[in-house]
Amino acid sequence: MKALLKDLLYKVSLLSVKGDTSVQISNICFDSRAVQLDSLFIAVKGTQTDGHAYIDKAIDSGAAAIVCEQMPDKLRDEAVYVQVSDSAQALGWIAANYYGNPSAKLKLVGVTGTNGKTTTVTLLHKLFRKLGYNTGLLSTVQNQINETVIPSTHTTPDAIQLNKLLDDMVKAGCTHAFMEVSSHAVVQHRVTGISFTGAIFTNITHDHLDFHKTFDNYIRAKKKFFDDLPSSAFALVNLDDKRGLVMMQNTLASRNTFSLQSMGNFKGKLIANTLHGLQMEIGGKEVWFKLIGNFNAYNLLGVYGTAILLGEESEEVLMELSNLYAAPGRFEQVVSPNGITGIVDYAHTPDALENVLSTIQSLREGNEQVITVVGCGGNRDATKRPLMAEIACKFSDVVILTSDNPRNEDPMDILDQMMQGVKITDRKKVQVIADRKEAITKACQLAKSRDIILVAGKGHETYQEIKGVKHPFDDRQVLQSIFTVKTH
Repeated sequence: MKALLKDLLYKVSLLSVKGDTSVQISNICFDSRAVQLDSLFIAVKGTQTDGHAYIDKAIDSGAAAIVCEQMPDKLRDEAVYVQVSDSAQALGWIAANYYGNPSAKLKLVGVTGTNGKTTTVTLLHKLFRKLGYNTGLLSTVQNQINETVIPSTHTTPDAIQLNKLLDDMVKAGCTHAFMEVSSHAVVQHRVTGISFTGAIFTNITHDHLDFHKTFDNYIRAKKKFFDDLPSSAFALVNLDDKRGLVMMQNTLASRNTFSLQSMGNFKGKLIANTLHGLQMEIGGKEVWFKLIGNFNAYNLLGVYGTAILLGEESEEVLMELSNLYAAPGRFEQVVSPNGITGIVDYAHTPDALENVLSTIQSLREGNEQVITVVGCGGNRDATKRPLMAEIACKFSDVVILTSDNPRNEDPMDILDQMMQGVKITDRKKVQVIADRKEAITKACQLAKSRDIILVAGKGHETYQEIKGVKHPFDDRQVLQSIFTVKTH
């Protein structure tokens, strides 16, 4: 794909230009290792490295033009230099321009919030496929173009990957696309240049403070997504979250709400909640859904509201929604031959863990034990570690603290910090087993028929990241294999 540099700079905030912007570009990149002949190299200041240090290397590899925030001391004749105020922001516009602004050719809905993003976009993708549309999905678990699965590495891809995926969706005949929008992606301008038809806010609780530093910064990152929406778009927020209306304070988009507790535009009522599903009243009709838990009642309501705002018929939407399952690793059940229920869930924040465990508690029918296996990721927000342990103890009969994805931290250091949240009166029901497989095995050994085991934190993930290496590990497969050989 080729384009003139001057066309790629449309909407980019320019400070100065050295050279002829009529030069032809055959590739765009922000990683110097990806530079080819006649590439445009965008020097972005990252969290680990600064692309400005690789400008000469990019030119040596064939780059025809450079976009940067600081001009090099020595300019080379063989390249055009474009100085901008923010390289990451420029990258967003350049990527959108390079791929012909594919998001504008789709009904693209972005979903943001601490919890529920993956389930919401997955349900929307499945729903609109059932309604007969060609659709695209961009999620933490996986990306999809119709039924073709494309592996996912980030909640929201970088600007170049994102626009390429959207372009591929357009070429495949997709009319709709549904994507998770992380707070990181907003701050890092990964969604700059993207045209959204609608935006959904699920909820917000403490998370990613390792990146945002303060909760206010985290809220502002989410809010910016709504601030940037055009007047042609719709905003749909959870009215029962106290920051739902905050998200819409400055948006130009049409304002819509969903709620279980107050009078939102899309009002739902939870009638029954069991381990096998939930019954809700939505749109004046009582419907049985295969999803489980109060948090999924909100997810379903957000999906329903979105479908109506996109012009679909209420009755058909509810009929198709009633047959759908949640995303992989979201309250996913594995049942043993002797009646032990294992639940695998991605809950890796205090709020998400409390949602899942309080749901399990509400579904108990007798004297079943609730056994929770949980850890916390390394090189992430450490303030939530004691909270996670405290919540696990509050809602469980037995707690096994274990390793999650320790990354570059010592697992025992993480577990020591989690133990700080365990009250003296709860210590007798807590075990610390750093080896995750051993921890899950122990939970299964302790469980009796009708007991419930929650394995939390990793959900859909099929690896455990230790010292920069991703080792194969799937909580669901581990549970299944133990249940297969376990006897009483």
